[in-house]
Amino acid sequence: MRTLTILIILVAAAAVALPQEMKMPAPKTPGPQSDAQRAFEIMKTLAGSWDGSIMGLSTHITIRVTSSGNAILHEATGPGRPDNPITMFYVDGDRLLLTHYCDTGNRPRMVGKISPDGKAVEFDFLDVSGSTERGIMDHIMITMTDANHHTEAITYTLPGNKSYLAHMDLTRTK
Repeated sequence: MRTLTILIILVAAAAVALPQEMKMPAPKTPGPQSDAQRAFEIMKTLAGSWDGSIMGLSTHITIRVTSSGNAILHEATGPGRPDNPITMFYVDGDRLLLTHYCDTGNRPRMVGKISPDGKAVEFDFLDVSGSTERGIMDHIMITMTDANHHTEAITYTLPGNKSYLAHMDLTRTK
């Protein structure tokens, strides 16, 4: 019985002493942000509600930071729209990517680059899933004018390689 009591005391002492002696790794200090991370943080400032027009039709844009800050959801709504196309922005390694879930049924992905002045992010086509039979969005330029205004210039390529530019001037409503 005495041996069992001593063993219990030793185990209890080890359980108390061991965690105090274990060295915890020092917290990592954040290093410099990559261009992709910097662009993503700037784009987060667009979170809110925006009104404007595209090709003469009124449009409402809702931008929301989601997924614990790891993604940005961009949703377009407006009268006469069959549905609400969405675009997701996210950082993948050292790239800022977007995936656009288009009315035409395809999902183009694009890679973003921040402008030297930090006021614009330009996205160039990377690849696409789904049919491109009805056309494809293949370029976007988002320019932050100030805290309450930004523009979105979107290039669509239609069958036969005919491209057109859709331009939106947006004003923050909330």
